[in-house]
Amino acid sequence: MPRRSLRRTRRTVAVTLATGVALAGAGGAADAAAAPKIVVKGGVTQPVFSYADAIREHVYVESPIDSDRDGKRDRVNVDIIRPKETQRGLKVPVIMDASPYYDNAGRGNESERKVYDAAGNPVKFPLFYDNYFVPRGYAFVAVDMIGTTKSDGCPTSGGAPDVLGVKAVIDWLNGRAKAYTPDGDPVRATWTTGRTGMIGKSYDGTLANGVAATGVRGLETIVPISAISSWYDYSRMNGVKYWEDEQPWLADYVDTDDPAKCAAVRAELDEGEDDATGNYNAYWAESNYRKGTVGEVGNVRASVFAYHGVNDLNVKTNHFAQWWAGLAKRGVTRKLWLSQRGHVDPFDTRREEWIATLHKWFDHELHKINNDVLRQPRVDIEIAPDRWITQADWPTPSARTLRLRPGADGTLGLKPAARGATGTYTDAPGPRGAGYTEGDLVSDPTAAKPYRLSFVSAPLPRDVRLSGTPTADLKVKLDKPTANLTALLVDYGTDTRVDYLGSGEGIETLTTESCHGESTADDDACYRQTRTKTVTSDVNVVARGWLDAQNRASLSHPTPLTPGKYYRVRWQTLAQEYVFKKGHRLALIIAGTDADYNTETPTGAQVTVDLAGSSVAVPVVLGEESVSTLVAPEQGAWRGPSHVVLPKQPKRFS
Repeated sequence: MPRRSLRRTRRTVAVTLATGVALAGAGGAADAAAAPKIVVKGGVTQPVFSYADAIREHVYVESPIDSDRDGKRDRVNVDIIRPKETQRGLKVPVIMDASPYYDNAGRGNESERKVYDAAGNPVKFPLFYDNYFVPRGYAFVAVDMIGTTKSDGCPTSGGAPDVLGVKAVIDWLNGRAKAYTPDGDPVRATWTTGRTGMIGKSYDGTLANGVAATGVRGLETIVPISAISSWYDYSRMNGVKYWEDEQPWLADYVDTDDPAKCAAVRAELDEGEDDATGNYNAYWAESNYRKGTVGEVGNVRASVFAYHGVNDLNVKTNHFAQWWAGLAKRGVTRKLWLSQRGHVDPFDTRREEWIATLHKWFDHELHKINNDVLRQPRVDIEIAPDRWITQADWPTPSARTLRLRPGADGTLGLKPAARGATGTYTDAPGPRGAGYTEGDLVSDPTAAKPYRLSFVSAPLPRDVRLSGTPTADLKVKLDKPTANLTALLVDYGTDTRVDYLGSGEGIETLTTESCHGESTADDDACYRQTRTKTVTSDVNVVARGWLDAQNRASLSHPTPLTPGKYYRVRWQTLAQEYVFKKGHRLALIIAGTDADYNTETPTGAQVTVDLAGSSVAVPVVLGEESVSTLVAPEQGAWRGPSHVVLPKQPKRFS
């Protein structure tokens, strides 16, 4: 039995003095004078503690590192709100949001920032976590990441200081690290059970992943929302860069102090990221939480409740997909929500259901309440605007691989092209000097275009759901040592879809509000509501993937191709959940540099694709039907792609 599962079987839900948990209705008059207790009803904690009267304070936790090299260990600012009853013996677990954004971008859809009183104590915490959970018997802790807001040091865009500074706070909550009051007096967290859950979106959720990967004791659960699991994969894919100077730029953005203080550190980030090659190196290994030098998924002790938008093109879906796969191998207790949005918080996607589920999750994991959250389906998936399904795991356990093959006539189907059939295109600069945009690549799929190949299926005879990660598998030769390769899986057919490419990334913010928790004059629990933003379109890019051909075998040690020689190149696209509708056509687009998502310079290489040796593997959910009934190309229904060479009569081999 996995270690995590074994530990879970030993949990008890009995009322204990250590946690102060009481079942509603238990006890009687004798309880009136007893120590304060958490009240549980219907499997969840009840709001019995005053938010207005809660203790608000801040401390500085000493980290083990000196990121700004001033000869002193960096101190991490920790803003705390906890029930006043913790002064009378009540011990509570902690919900933590560690962030670099508290004094720059702000948090949430309304970009909230912290607000302090004259004494420097927090009077406003961003987001609803404090308003909702403190009355239910939790402390909420908002941590300034090293180098940001009120913490010492220099941010490192996912590097060791970012992670270890937050880890030190977990250690302090469990009596293993030092902290000081603003007056410099040592202070201990005597008010907590030490059990901590981290939550946060984007960088905040990324810190949760990173800290969990260290295996720190006391971190019971994490809720990473649209979170990074490897910073190399945030900056690039298979040697193809998304951005230039991403690492030092981000460090500079989140650091609102004098830029000169951390200039040397940012210069090291610039050198380490190695934009000149796009390769993976020791620098990137430090910020790889799946398997890196600071932590790895194999160390994770915490349970994980993850959320991601499958159309998030900021923190792309390979982050959750590969993190999730690693957690599964370890047997970690886990739960997952996937929406059709972009980089959007579930609070602004499916608010009521999210809060209810999150409440049960934290109660189960931090208060050890035996509710039904783990008896519910493990995965919730939005498969169309506001249409959700549940299933036992992800990818869908019943998914089967549909291997689609490009035809010499421009069709996409199950039958391979005749031996010797080829197609060619050029990794060429577009009108603006970079590559070609996705609009260029997917427009008019029947037309011959010198910068792409397109292969389109017959109309689908039924709806089919993609669930998982498609894989492009091509046999190519170049006339230069390398080329940037793009593979797009495209849906041609009119439909109303979530508008993840528009402003709001799939949501529209309204003027009305909903309130969740208790409020004060300085910090209300009310937030603007949202609704799904949709668009009706004739074409949609479903899955995307990129590869620098010379990185086909290794991200660290590129091997240029010998011009004129065929090679097999295989790479995964971004993970997806998507329903192709009956009557729509599914297409594979193969091209060079993608001007929308790559900052690479096109190589100018001519790429020849051996069609008979190429395919795309698509994981699909079909029920009991055979994959052979799904795609049956209508021969001659579409004009062929650009520069297709039909084969001569193949030789016979004995």
